[in-house]
Amino acid sequence: MKNIAIIGAGITGLSSMYYLLTGNQDYRVDIFEKSDRAGGKVKTHIQDGYTIELGPESYLSRKQIMTDLAEEIGLGHTLVRNETGQSYIYTKNQLFPVPMGTMLGVPMEFKALLSTELISWPGKLKASLEYFKDTMPLYKDISVGEFFRHRFGNEVLENMIEPLLSGVYGTNIDQLSLMSTYPNFKKTEQYYGSLMKGLPIERSLKPQAPKKKVGQFYQFSDGLQSFIDRLVEVNIEKGGQINFQADVTDIEKLDDGYRVTVNGESQVYDEVIVTTPHFQYKRWFDDKEFEYFKHMEATSVATVVMAFDQEQVNNSIDGTGFVVSRNMDTVITACTWTNKKWKHSTPSGKALLRAYVGRPGDFIVHEKSDEDIIRLVRKDLDQIMNIEGEPNFSIVTRLPNSMPNYFVGHKRMIDEIQDYVGETYPGLHLIGASHYAVGLPDCVQTAKDTADKILNMSLDF
Repeated sequence: MKNIAIIGAGITGLSSMYYLLTGNQDYRVDIFEKSDRAGGKVKTHIQDGYTIELGPESYLSRKQIMTDLAEEIGLGHTLVRNETGQSYIYTKNQLFPVPMGTMLGVPMEFKALLSTELISWPGKLKASLEYFKDTMPLYKDISVGEFFRHRFGNEVLENMIEPLLSGVYGTNIDQLSLMSTYPNFKKTEQYYGSLMKGLPIERSLKPQAPKKKVGQFYQFSDGLQSFIDRLVEVNIEKGGQINFQADVTDIEKLDDGYRVTVNGESQVYDEVIVTTPHFQYKRWFDDKEFEYFKHMEATSVATVVMAFDQEQVNNSIDGTGFVVSRNMDTVITACTWTNKKWKHSTPSGKALLRAYVGRPGDFIVHEKSDEDIIRLVRKDLDQIMNIEGEPNFSIVTRLPNSMPNYFVGHKRMIDEIQDYVGETYPGLHLIGASHYAVGLPDCVQTAKDTADKILNMSLDF
């Protein structure tokens, strides 16, 4: 029987435990969580009929693994799709619709350029030449900004692409690694010689979407926390041990396994899965090959939720929200019209707004009080929307150092570190958002891959 320790009870740690125990009921699997709750960044707040996400809001429905896991643990019937509606970009001091015929702001056809007011006519002409641009070397990592600036020019990059892409990773687009985040665009460019040539072809090869437009995101009717809570229940039913307020102070490599010290007491495990943010590694590993993690940056962000009576918010737009161009002098980077996007989230007659704060390099999340952040957010919203009076309530949620920065070269460094760990620390697995992907389904996929690796190794003996 294998003894396995998992550090961290976020979605990655809980999913790892689930797949391990589902694959082998004889395993002893312990999770150690420093805080007093499971879920990590995932946290749902229920109040006065509202279901409010304070961390991640949803996940991409096309990433099937999380839906599969939800169905396996009995929550498939609680999945809800977002309402559809136009998304907007705030730039040039006004809201512009995200042009049709784009993918994450990237033009897939000339019509997408011609129809939008986001780009000047000289900018449209420059972008239309993308069809004839030379490609860049396939395996050389470059920044997302450099890649799309070369393909389409600066106007398209800053007014269409950057607002939609950079916010996902909380990283300056001119430092953000293309091969760690959007390698599919590079592969399309390389194969077809042009994105506007290749993207429509690739879209035509995919199964046809349903005629009725449906939302691209999934949520749970009782919030994302219900998924976490159910995963905890199932893991305990399967024999897993989840320990809260359990501070791991040392992980010591032995000849055969690892000694894990928790709250002053030590236990020996055959395998250890570490799912915490990378800045925790220095507590346990003094290895020069992990030096990269000591210097790897992360962006601090916050969400600001404001609840109003519906008549206070004059918003007749058929849309789900907007993202903000970095050219705008605002504190907020985006805002979701939550009551329009998620019908289950808000009682009838109410309006719920969810603004996002925190850009790479600013310190507002660390330096400002909740009251100051709310005031600054409201000032921005009043420039963009027509809102009367004070909210019924507001909630500020700070997520310090929560968005690891994938700078150019990140994937190569992580690949090398993972190879080193596999050779030097057999049985140790460093996984989570700091490595290859930040989305909730990506974390579930990484957890499953790690569990499968451990299970397959057991079969080999």
